[in-house]
Amino acid sequence: MLRFMINRAGQSAILLLIVTLITFFLVNLAPGGPSSTMRMEATEEERQAIVEKLGLDQPVHIRYVEWLKNGLHGDFGTSFTSSEPVIQRIMERLPYTIELTIFTIVISVILGIFFGVISAVKRGKVGDHVINFVSVIGLSVPAFWLGLMLILLFSITFKWLPSSGVGPRGEDFELWGWISHLIMPVLILTTTVLPHIVRFTRSSMLEVTSQNYIRTARAKGAKESVVLYVHALRNALIPIITIIGMLIPRLLSGAVITEAIFGWTGIGTLIIEAARGRDYPLVMGITVMITLVVVFCNLIVDFLYSRVDPRVKNV
Repeated sequence: MLRFMINRAGQSAILLLIVTLITFFLVNLAPGGPSSTMRMEATEEERQAIVEKLGLDQPVHIRYVEWLKNGLHGDFGTSFTSSEPVIQRIMERLPYTIELTIFTIVISVILGIFFGVISAVKRGKVGDHVINFVSVIGLSVPAFWLGLMLILLFSITFKWLPSSGVGPRGEDFELWGWISHLIMPVLILTTTVLPHIVRFTRSSMLEVTSQNYIRTARAKGAKESVVLYVHALRNALIPIITIIGMLIPRLLSGAVITEAIFGWTGIGTLIIEAARGRDYPLVMGITVMITLVVVFCNLIVDFLYSRVDPRVKNV
């Protein structure tokens, strides 16, 4: 297992390097890149000063190497729009996005496995059809439309939940205020993840329950709950864990739309601010941070995968 995790860590490091390389070259070479920060009415001296400050007088590969060396020390540059260190701006927003992600993943995994198992056990019956129908609806409805409908219903019509913001924090923290601000954003993100877990759990359980060892367990008189949750579910979790790792990037990308709709001051809204302001150091910093989060989550998924599947320990 140690060798397996070392291999995964090495692959993650290479992935991170490739992502930063592609992003840096696209940002610096595409029209409207760093040079767009120059004002049309700027004098020649001002233009030269900006060029030297941004290092635009150096070849792009030299600038990338310099950025990479600084990045290894945690220095991703200074934001153009706020003149604050990029890492500071990111760390101010990242906890809010991680908060949404954790709640969404936990709720989606618990409910997804629960309803997936029920759907597999009730195959072809009313419960199975209802769960499949709701899953298809969840996959089909656009997140931005559903978010606006929830705001219209629960915030404007019934006035039960706040329409935007992250809720009271710090000294003004209040439990219901915090939870009430979380409900709708987490619900929207859950609709993008939960149907996938339900469908994969159902198909995986159907495949596992048709195996000979499940029939043997039932023939020996084992209780149905033991057969399902001890023998079948553990083996069915292998592909489910894999799909959870694949859904994390989708979840983070979906947070951009959700945070914009609900005024959630996380990484999603920061991405929009950086793109509008053509703040390329901030764009690079956000890209690296999101990649790190995804890589870290996938390492956790790989570790869980190795614990569930004994064959991986010898890879």
